[in-house]
Amino acid sequence: MNHYGLPTQRACRLVKQARSTHYYRSVKNPQTALRQRMREIAQTRVRYGYRRVHVLLKREGWHVSRNRVYRLYADEQLQLRSKLPRRRKMVVARRERCVPVRPDEVWSLDFVADQLASGTRLRALTIVDVFSREALAIEVGQRLRAEDVVSVLNRLVAQRRAPRFLFADNGSEFSGRLLDMWAYHYKVQIDFSRPGKPTDNSFIETFNGSFRDECLNLHWFESLAEAKREIEAWRRDYNESRPHMALNDLTPGEFARQYSLRPTAYGRRLMKLRTLTLQGVQETQADQSPALISTDPVQWISATRLFESALWPAVRNETTHR
Repeated sequence: MNHYGLPTQRACRLVKQARSTHYYRSVKNPQTALRQRMREIAQTRVRYGYRRVHVLLKREGWHVSRNRVYRLYADEQLQLRSKLPRRRKMVVARRERCVPVRPDEVWSLDFVADQLASGTRLRALTIVDVFSREALAIEVGQRLRAEDVVSVLNRLVAQRRAPRFLFADNGSEFSGRLLDMWAYHYKVQIDFSRPGKPTDNSFIETFNGSFRDECLNLHWFESLAEAKREIEAWRRDYNESRPHMALNDLTPGEFARQYSLRPTAYGRRLMKLRTLTLQGVQETQADQSPALISTDPVQWISATRLFESALWPAVRNETTHR
C-alpha cells in the first residue's frame, strides 16, 4: 500500500478484506520456554524425533500435546534427515521361532564394526534381550573372537541366568565349536539366521541401527578406552532413559522392573511351599517339650529342607493340574 500510495481503507476495500484483519496482531503465546527446552533436548539427543521429545517433555512435567510438539518441532526446523524409502519384500519364515514370554528367555547377538580416529578397526559385540529390549552388554575391542563371546555370555549368566534360545547369524564367532559347547553345557538352543536374511534377527538389527545412529555416528573416538567409556554410557542411557515405542514409551529397564513385580506361577508355588514349611516346622516343635525345641540355626534349616522335600511334589502337582 505504501508503494502505491493507497490509503489503508481503500486498499482493503479493493481486496475485499476487513480493516480489522489488516490491523490484527497475533496474541498467541510464543511458547518461548518450551521451544528452548525442545532445542536443548534436540542438541543432546540429535537423533530423537518429535515423538521421543514429547515423551521426555511429559516426564519433565510439561503439559503439552503431541500435535503442539510436532508443530513447534517443525517451526524450529529440528526435523531429522529423511531416510530413503525401502522396497518392502515378503519374507517367509523357515519355521516358527520362539516367541519369548518373559525376560532372559531369548537373547540376540550380533557384531557392529567401526573405527577410531586413527583408522584402527573397532568391533562391538551387542547382546539384547528380545522380550524386554534391554541392551545386556556391548563388548568393545579391536579383535573379538569366539572366546570373547563366550566370556561375555558367562558374565551375563552369572549376573542373570542362561536363556533358552540364542538368535545369531552364521558368523564364525557364533557357528564355531566353542559357542556350541557352551550352549550344550547350559542347554541353550542356538537359532541361526538364514544366509542373506537379516530379517530373521530383526531385533538385534534394529538395535544396531539405533546404536550406530545415536552413538557411533555422533562420536569420534580417539582411543579404545574412550570408545568403551562412551559406549557403556550410551548403553546405560538406552536402558534407563531412552523411551521405547514398542514398550509403550517405557524404557527397557522400567519394563523389566514392572514385569519382575508380576506374580508368576513359580513364585506362587514357592510362596505356598514356604508357608506350609514354616507351619510344619512350627507344629513339629510345638509337639516337643520346651527342652527339646532346637534353637540351633543349622538344625532349623535341616528341618526346613526336610519339609520342603516332602511337600514340594504335592504343591507342584496341585498347581500344575489346575
